[in-house]
Amino acid sequence: MLKLKIVKTLVIASAVSLATATGALAFPDKSVEYIIPFGPGGESDISARFQQPYFKDKFGQDLVVSYKPGGGGAVGWAQLNSMTADGHTIMGINLPHIVIQPAQKDVGYTTDDIHTFYMFHYTPDAIVVPADSPYTTLDDLIADAKANPGALTMSGSGKATANHLAQIRFDKMAGIKTTYVPFKGTGASTTAALGKQVKAQWGYTTVGAAQGDAVRMLAVAMEERHPLFPDVPTFKELGFDMVGGAYRGMAVPKDTPAEAVKALSDAFGEINADEAFRKQMLDGGFALLDVGIDGMVDFMKARKAEYIEAATEAGLLN
Repeated sequence: MLKLKIVKTLVIASAVSLATATGALAFPDKSVEYIIPFGPGGESDISARFQQPYFKDKFGQDLVVSYKPGGGGAVGWAQLNSMTADGHTIMGINLPHIVIQPAQKDVGYTTDDIHTFYMFHYTPDAIVVPADSPYTTLDDLIADAKANPGALTMSGSGKATANHLAQIRFDKMAGIKTTYVPFKGTGASTTAALGKQVKAQWGYTTVGAAQGDAVRMLAVAMEERHPLFPDVPTFKELGFDMVGGAYRGMAVPKDTPAEAVKALSDAFGEINADEAFRKQMLDGGFALLDVGIDGMVDFMKARKAEYIEAATEAGLLN
């Protein structure tokens, strides 16, 4: 009987060793819940849905998308660190949201509470006008703003958002004064611009992708021109050092083991490197970003300093 037990133990140990060597026990070993702290249909949801089939194909596990909306994402982020910390629960995060929200008031979390492990894309800021707008270039818009301080109205998605901070930064760089008109979401902001309720919009390249010939983008906040819009110049080309927009990535509860965090970072990095995925994102107007766990501290430090400076200058912080 003792000999039989020893044999069984050796067989089990060998099987575990073999499974480990072949990757069968590699992380993740079950489905991963991907919580979006907003309602369905937005850009965070769209990009998560893009990632789903690639995750399943590459790692053999489901990426299960669920929603926890409220407070512009704050409800979900405030609860993140109370969730299961085994690497199989992740949550979408957005910048500048997780910097500006806790800087303005108590929202149940701080920026440092959020353990971001990967930033995989951003929607570049862009100045958008209707196709029949008299502004055919960025210089046209700047000239009007200088001639009529405050009269040039620009819609955007909410207060203290990427759109709002872009407007503040650009006005300072260009030496102009425009009037920012916040709307609840990019869709409403776009509708206002197309309906001539405002003269222009602080939107994103995704607006250009969605609206097509109905709009004209005057400039995009990217290092290089977006491949979907080769005729639209970057702000940098035109003399304004502006690169950025609404950044999106993923975070885990802070007690998640380091090896699981690293595995998740590597997994989403592999998805981001897939040419088919990259094309799908670019065709949607997104811009790819590849910041894994190893580069996250420096990335977040730079973004935080940039956002806090702009928000402070604009009087958006108490």
